[in-house]
Amino acid sequence: MVAAPIKSTHPLADIIERLESGGALLPESPQNLVEVVGVLKSYGVVLGAYSKNLNFIAEKQFLVLFPFFKYFDGEITTQKLFKHWWHDRINYEFSEYCMKAMMWHGGGGLDAYLDSAEFIELAKKAIAAKTKKNLFIQGVSKVFPDFLLEQVRLSCYYSGIGQFWTVMSEMFLELSDRYDRGEIKTIQDVVNHVKAGLVNNASLPITLSVEIEGQTYDLMPKSAGLTFLMDTAVPYVEAVFFKSFPFMGTVSYNAQARQIPLEQERFSYGALYADPLPIGGGGIPPTLLMQDMTHYLPEYLHEIYRHSVRGETDLRVQICYSFQKSMFCVTTAAILGLAPHPIETQDPKEQEINRRYLEGWMDKLLESRLLTFQSCDV
Repeated sequence: MVAAPIKSTHPLADIIERLESGGALLPESPQNLVEVVGVLKSYGVVLGAYSKNLNFIAEKQFLVLFPFFKYFDGEITTQKLFKHWWHDRINYEFSEYCMKAMMWHGGGGLDAYLDSAEFIELAKKAIAAKTKKNLFIQGVSKVFPDFLLEQVRLSCYYSGIGQFWTVMSEMFLELSDRYDRGEIKTIQDVVNHVKAGLVNNASLPITLSVEIEGQTYDLMPKSAGLTFLMDTAVPYVEAVFFKSFPFMGTVSYNAQARQIPLEQERFSYGALYADPLPIGGGGIPPTLLMQDMTHYLPEYLHEIYRHSVRGETDLRVQICYSFQKSMFCVTTAAILGLAPHPIETQDPKEQEINRRYLEGWMDKLLESRLLTFQSCDV
């Protein structure tokens, strides 16, 4: 008979034991299930739009330094212009906010590749082809030799997160379809679905080529070995779920005020930490995402929001609560998928290694919104 592992002394020991027994960071409850699946349905639609636009910018707006029409996906019409000016559109600015967070924090193979000699050589070929008829930009490039190179790196991040979100969008929409068919019945089913999607797409190549005057230039060739899971998904979770940026207007960026940690590693402004109450206020980037999701909520979830205490007057805040719950499910899938050994292992040594691994994750989540959602009444 295999001895049960010694009880963890970690402050989040109960959650660790739940994970070890096959559970999730988010407790099981019918309410949690409806919120998570419903909000991921809406998020899947929005992510699809975000990813299409990011890929368009990377491929079709390459080294366009003043891309006035980058949010139009190549379809510029009078109707779309008026919708854009009236702000009756998808808020693509939020996708760029996430992309820049991922680029700034770095990490993973994509970040390392973009500093490699191989990338710099490929980028310079593409830059030379794009600027050969533009003497002014050539002059700027000579004075500031890294300027255009950094713009190419930016294009690669546009593409990297665009390809990552394409997969996640399809995954979330499939989850909703399975829920509608009665195949998704628990939070654990949600986690298993996302985990399977991450694992199945783990080795999907992340590549980027641009066409300049009829000739194709590789920037992230398949030979670079960049893949979906380790080079986009994992750095994205770290940068956007955990670190992100302080929201302007809520804290001072003045160094003397000491309201922002001096060390980048101590940033905790990501999706798992953000206070939902400011959502809806000017200058808070997630407001844009929550506004986009209001348009695609499934009726069963929208009905729950309508019958809440404040009804639809705080719709974005309610969506943010549900969204954070869903992101804890996605985080669970990532944690289990990256575990050093299968979470159900019966080998004591492997159990101990997994335990230390889980405790490391819980250290990161101690100050997150995790404890808020441990009551099924929230």
